[in-house]
Formats: sequence, structure tokens, C-alpha cells
Amino acid sequence: MIADALAVLTGIILAFAIQSIVKPLPNFVVFNHIALSLSMFPGFVIGAAFNHLYQARANERPGKEAHNVLNTVVVGAGTLVLVAFGMQYKDLSRLWVVLVTAGVAVAVLIERRSARYVFAHLRAERRILRRIVIVGTDAHAIGLLHTYARNPEFGYEVVGFVGSEDIGTRGGVRLLGPLGDLEQILCDHEVCGVVVSLASIEARDVNILARRLTDAGYHVALSSTLRDIDVTRLRPQQLDGRTMIYIEPVLRDGWRAMAKRIFDLTVASLVIVVSLPVTIVAMPLIKFSSPGGIFFSQVRVGRDGREFKILKFRTMVIDAEERKGELAALNESDGPLFKIAHDPRVTRIGGILRKLSIDELPQLLNVITGSMSLVGPRPALPSEVLEWDDEVRDRLRVLPGLTGMWQVSGRSDSSFEQYKRMDLYYVDNWSLAHDLRICWRTVPVVFSGSGAS
Repeated sequence: MIADALAVLTGIILAFAIQSIVKPLPNFVVFNHIALSLSMFPGFVIGAAFNHLYQARANERPGKEAHNVLNTVVVGAGTLVLVAFGMQYKDLSRLWVVLVTAGVAVAVLIERRSARYVFAHLRAERRILRRIVIVGTDAHAIGLLHTYARNPEFGYEVVGFVGSEDIGTRGGVRLLGPLGDLEQILCDHEVCGVVVSLASIEARDVNILARRLTDAGYHVALSSTLRDIDVTRLRPQQLDGRTMIYIEPVLRDGWRAMAKRIFDLTVASLVIVVSLPVTIVAMPLIKFSSPGGIFFSQVRVGRDGREFKILKFRTMVIDAEERKGELAALNESDGPLFKIAHDPRVTRIGGILRKLSIDELPQLLNVITGSMSLVGPRPALPSEVLEWDDEVRDRLRVLPGLTGMWQVSGRSDSSFEQYKRMDLYYVDNWSLAHDLRICWRTVPVVFSGSGAS
């Protein structure tokens, strides 16, 4: 709250600074505007309350938080204007009102983004964690434990399980007692919330638990068996007192497909032009650093199972494919993937190109020709596709991408299960906004070399 207040003050000062440059106000008008700007603070507080700006659960997604911030700022600016009209203040500068609204919005959004980064960093160090218990002892409940353990930035510390079956110790977490002792367990272990695995609890017990625990001031989250469906596609409904969840369909055709294609062509063309100096430098380095050609071409599987040739800068020795068999024992990936952190087949120049993702620049030509998209699942080898089950084959419903969720979420550091889930999540929840977010996240990943191989 203090940080928000400072951000609002910063935005107001910024507005005055820009106003003084663009269209200076008389001194007495400036003084009146300063006094008037104070009304923005109570307006902001009112807006923050209505938009749940200080409830973590209402601001879990950055996009939702930005939406809440903008609504709050509009309420604050509206309060300022109403106060001016109520006082019949005739010298109110419309430009100043616009500048204050924009300045405060930008300042608060930047402050909130910075705070989110700080919180994530602290939680990754296992600080400021919220203590919770998992109700249930089934496989789904154990999976929840592993998810929280892998992602400390979520901000939760699982204290233990509550249920009827003793499952021993899982990841240092044990059964704390039966369901009947839940409230005493929560009190004894200073727990603030409960996550209920719906797969292991009777429906009647869930209703009783939810009412009892929320009345006692505990946070309650119900974990269903739904998986990899973006929360923005879920619509809560009610039928005779029963909670229903409607899942919005994903639309990939029509104007959306055309917009994606235009986006691909525009961005790919711009990147080709901007990266031309890098390409000019890279090509002779590849040619003279090791025997072989400049480019590497390989058959990959695209949309609907159609095969195409992917184009990359060569980063390995010329007989790399022939040596793959002798290196099978060094494979560090599970499933059909083949990855070696320090692959001996990679040339010295190739290692640099891979680290900076320069080797993938020729794939922009695949994007131009339509065999790939800027964003999509990783283009798989035919030998990998042969090992896929029917679920993984669903990723062939869209074009493979130059970048994607797998690449920006760890890339070669991810297991095959994570790789599969991230690609399927992308396919099942595609939107142009999702593509834009992935492209934005790709930039720091490329420059940091994170997960590149």
C-alpha cells in the first residue's frame, strides 16, 4: 500500500513535469491543481477496494492485476474530476487530467511489476511463504505437493497431508492426521490455508469443509482433476445449487488465423532485416571454423503430420548424425528427446551460435514460407513422432514454432513430461495474445542464453 501511494505521487509529479514542458500553467493554477491532486488518493483507495487490488488471489495473473490497476486509476481520476466539478473549479486543465491518469497508471504498473519480481525472488529463496495443508492422500494430492515443491515462487509451503490413508513421507512431508482432526491440525501447525484434492474427498465432506473452514477464517482452494486448461476459459455457473464450470472453446480459424499469419510475416520480415549484420558475420565464421557447409537442413514434422525441411545454421561437425548412436548413453533427456548439455559434436563457433540462438535465424524463412510459425510447439523429428502416444499427437493440430512455451520455460532443461504438457497447453489454449506474451518472454531468454542447447 505504501508503494502504491508513492507510485501515485510519482505519477502526479510526472504529470506536472510534462505539463510544464508542453503547456505551462500559471502559478496560481498550479497551486490549485496541486491541492486538487490530493483528492486522487482517497479515490484510489476506493477504487482499490472495489477492484480487490490488495487481495493476492484477485491479482494472481499479471494481466488481471494490470486490469485491476487501470480500473483503480480510472476511479481515482474520476474522483478528482468530480471534486473539481463539485467545487465549480473552472480552470481545470483537461491535458493535466489526462497526464495525471496516464502518469499514475504507468507508475503503479511499473511499481507493481517490480513488487511482483521482488516477491517471486523472496519466495524462490523460500521466504514469505504461506503455510498450507493438502486434504487428500491420492495421486492427485501427491502431485499437488510436487507442483508446489517445484515452484516455490507460488509462495506456498506444504506442511503436510490430511486424510485417512498413511502414505508415508513424500518429499519430506507426512500425514498429519485424519480429516476429523483437520481444524486442530491447522491450529497446531499455524496454517493459513487448505488445498482440497476433490478426487479423494466425498462431495458432502467438501461442502461441509468449505463452509466450516471459510467461516473460521482459513483460505480454501479446491483442486479438480482438470489440467492444462487456461483459467480464462473457465466460466463458473450454477445449476440448482450445484457449481458448474463451462469451458470456452478455442477458436483458431477465421480472422484469428489470418491475424496470426500477418503477425508471423511482419515480425519474421523485420527480424530478418534487423539480424542481417549478425547473419553476415556468422556465415563466414561457420564456413571457416570447421569443414562442412554453412546451413543444416533436417526433416521435421509439421501441422497435421506433414513433413518439411527445417533450416538452421550448422553448429555441429559434419558427421554429427552418424555419431548420434555412439552418444546415446550420454543422453540427458527422457522420452524420445535427445539432449546432451555439453555435446562433443558442437563446434566452438556453434556453441556460441546456440547460446545466443543465432543458429535458429534461418528458420525465419520457414516462417515466411508457412511451414512454421513464430510461436508454436517445437518442430519434432519423425523418429520422435513415432514414439508419441495419441495425446502428444494433438500438438500437430497447429504449426510448429520458432519459439514457444517449452523454449521460454527452460527449453532443454525441461523433462519430456514438462515439454509435452507445455506444448499441449499451448495448443489447447491458443490465442494471439498468448503468442504476444511468449514472444515478449523470448527476448530475455535469448539474450541470457537460458536453457539453450
